[in-house]
Amino acid sequence: MSRKLDHLEWLEHSGKVLKSSCGSHIPIFTLNHDVTSTDIMSSWARHFRNHYCLDDDLPHIKNPAKTNKQYLLTEKFPHGTNKPGPSIRAGDFAEILIADYLEYIQKYQVPRTRYDRKGVPNESTKGSDVLAFKKAKNIISDKDELLIFEVKAKASGKRKVNVLQNAIDDSIKDEIRLAESLSAMRQKLYDRRDMDAVELIGRFQREPDYPYKRKYGAGAVITTSAYDETIISKSSTTSHPNRASLELIVINGELLMSLVHELYRRAADEA
Repeated sequence: MSRKLDHLEWLEHSGKVLKSSCGSHIPIFTLNHDVTSTDIMSSWARHFRNHYCLDDDLPHIKNPAKTNKQYLLTEKFPHGTNKPGPSIRAGDFAEILIADYLEYIQKYQVPRTRYDRKGVPNESTKGSDVLAFKKAKNIISDKDELLIFEVKAKASGKRKVNVLQNAIDDSIKDEIRLAESLSAMRQKLYDRRDMDAVELIGRFQREPDYPYKRKYGAGAVITTSAYDETIISKSSTTSHPNRASLELIVINGELLMSLVHELYRRAADEA
């Protein structure tokens, strides 16, 4: 496990744990970012960029008529102004942030394949938002764990919307999408020749013969101007078929859309 990413020092538990209308616990985290912190923002932007295209691959796969920056902005990254580009940016940002939280704070293994080789920049990638794994070393165990996390974002505006409830509701679909998501992840990992990760995914494709724990998650990343604890507390997991194994989380921060655009700018400029 590599050291924790520098930008995760800005992610702090607020000390609040809200209770949903059905009694579920909702821990509240705050992202206290500082876009003027050049070193951390540059490191974060590089981490962000490599979700879409590994830096080592960029010279070989980019359009040779374009600079790295031009290629990333026109053929890899969601558009900054043309719809639905900004909302895709916000969604990708939220998913990557939750993936970072699961890997570096909760100590899961979280292969990053969701945006790699993305064919249409201004479309969301199909399948489960974040897949995270815990596996015993060198053995197959029924204590091995697969966590399927659904993530929603509200990165701009002042309208109060319960995006956590949206994440809970969409999490219900994750059972249907799981086989396709695992298959797509395994294929991309094989293309990278990351055989350890291929083997990891293969273990979780063998559930009938080798059972494991399956857990679910629903997360919301919300800009402070649209954040409302009363509305969040109205969330309910009663319709979720796996509510007993459903983890909830909310992250809020100031001016999140400005942060999102700054990350994409730096990711392109510094490539």
